[in-house]
Amino acid sequence: MNVLMVLRIALLALRRNRMRSTLTVLGIIIGVAAVIAMVAVGQGARASVQAQIASLGSNLIMIFAGNMSRGGVNMGLGASAHLTEDDARAIQNECPSVAAVSPMVRAGAQVVAGDQNWSTSVQGVWASYPEIREWPVDEGTFFTDSDVRGTAKVCVIGRTVADNLFGGSDPVGQVIRIRQMPFRVLGVLLAKGTDPRGNDQDDIIMAPLPVVQKRMLGVTYVNNIMVSASSSLLTGQAISEITSLLHQRHHIGQGEAEDFTVRSQAEIASAAETTSGIMTMLLGSIAGVSLLVGGIGIMNIMLVSVTERTREIGIRLAVGAQERDIMFQFLFEAAFLSVLGGIIGVALGLATSKIVSQLAGWPTLVSAGSVAMSLGFAALVGVFFGFYPARKASRLDPIEALRYE
Repeated sequence: MNVLMVLRIALLALRRNRMRSTLTVLGIIIGVAAVIAMVAVGQGARASVQAQIASLGSNLIMIFAGNMSRGGVNMGLGASAHLTEDDARAIQNECPSVAAVSPMVRAGAQVVAGDQNWSTSVQGVWASYPEIREWPVDEGTFFTDSDVRGTAKVCVIGRTVADNLFGGSDPVGQVIRIRQMPFRVLGVLLAKGTDPRGNDQDDIIMAPLPVVQKRMLGVTYVNNIMVSASSSLLTGQAISEITSLLHQRHHIGQGEAEDFTVRSQAEIASAAETTSGIMTMLLGSIAGVSLLVGGIGIMNIMLVSVTERTREIGIRLAVGAQERDIMFQFLFEAAFLSVLGGIIGVALGLATSKIVSQLAGWPTLVSAGSVAMSLGFAALVGVFFGFYPARKASRLDPIEALRYE
């Protein structure tokens, strides 16, 4: 018996039991659609986190005050006030792998412009901060080194602050009051969106470091120091140089606890990549269980089909059909159901991921790899779970099969 005849008989058998075939395919459709949609959600979240990390700036190194242990207890970031502006100058002057440096202090403040007010965060930084964060000014200009040295009461505001204080009017050149002190707005930063922790990066005001540090907060330390390495290849060397320099400046001996913490963008990205990858695998695995259940449904239906068609199998064997013909027929039926369910499931999964993105506002990303994997796994499920029923059918004794009622 030729292959085309075997395929024709298999398709006729599936058409005779349309409802059963439809219900069997439904299990695969749901499984494949769930895998596509869940992996799309996981990959979308992964891409979103990567974009947020990239928005921090390339070759970025962050030095935090803290991570100090006392009495065996880790005090955590921000627990010490040992980082100073002098540390930042030393890093700038003595670390050859460093391209730019900016210390930073933060303060919360109520800001008033005319009859509008807004509660936001104020950062005191150097003029090099936009270069480090790759954060250009969208309107106006950023303040200069002379503004920092002269403790000028000028500032640059984020897009969220500009929208809430000035609406549609131009804020450049306007005067705002921060903690009752007047500041002239030099520019508006380009919109950045949220950071990896979900905070609005555009809800910010930047002013010269001495103004925020001394006049607003009355402190001599800085919260952290932002550093840009000369290149991505020199990030590790820059971290080593910074760590060695701060050990010398803070008189930290061998084996003693550090009173600072150094983190690079690559470390943050790696941690986020690992977390996102685990979440994607978890979502895909959960959805894959439904695909496995669909495969078990195929096996169950094919076993029932073998039992119902025992006389048919016996007749075919009696007139000369080989065992391989019977096995191929039932394997084809199982694989056909799986592949058909896989194709419909992919279409349903693509539509579901788009609906989830629009209704829930979650980022989704469907990759060609996940589609190919789902289709391949669906076909594999059909062959795997269809093999036993096909083998059972091919090994029926023709005499016993013809007697079967």
